[in-house]
Amino acid sequence: MPLEAGLLEILACPACHSPLDDRSAADSPELICTGADCGLAYPVRDGIPVLLVDEARRPA
Repeated sequence: MPLEAGLLEILACPACHSPLDDRSAADSPELICTGADCGLAYPVRDGIPVLLVDEARRPA
């Protein structure tokens, strides 16, 4: 279930304040930071983004 466009426009990465990109797939919904030096992936659980740096996945 993709996030609403209006919500995605106001969300930002808590680590670097860059915009987030919704790359949610059915099996692993997440928001990816668009910052060049950051790239953290934040999980989306039950349609709610978990914007905690401790919960984010580091880029591969």
